Amino acid sequence: MSTSTAFEDLLRANEEYASTHAEELQGFDGVAHAGVAIVTCMDSRIEPLQMLGLTHGDAKIFRNPGGRVTDAALEALVLGVHLLGVERILVVPHTRCAMTTKSENELRETISELTGIDAWFQRFHVVPDQQAALAEDVHRVTSHPLIQGRVEVGGFLYDVDTGRLTQLV
Repeated sequence: MSTSTAFEDLLRANEEYASTHAEELQGFDGVAHAGVAIVTCMDSRIEPLQMLGLTHGDAKIFRNPGGRVTDAALEALVLGVHLLGVERILVVPHTRCAMTTKSENELRETISELTGIDAWFQRFHVVPDQQAALAEDVHRVTSHPLIQGRVEVGGFLYDVDTGRLTQLV
């Protein structure tokens, strides 16, 4: 597939999307209207807005493998809290996450084998203990000097099979 055709289906779909949503999105201010920020996994089984009964414009969403509060996530949260109306932060990993099934070294070996390139330099932030990682991530947010005491923060586990959130922290 050439680069010029690799995205044709997506661009056609975008044209349809733009034709039906353009008016709704015009003048959107980018503020989190429900005052919510969500840090969650990139897993496509998770629909962050829908799982909370929200719609576009209601929340700021940061996604990465495992739904960890990385330095980049903290940067986004600080901006959300101070510039974009965030008053509540949800940290939401999920059940059956691929980042919980292998060790850092196992992932490096797999990627090295698949690419033929030594991937030992790459960090993947695996999650050997989701509950401990969630507690650590919530603590990273609540203890950050630019966030501390300014917002409510909760740690939740999303069940990809039932769609239910359970607050753990």
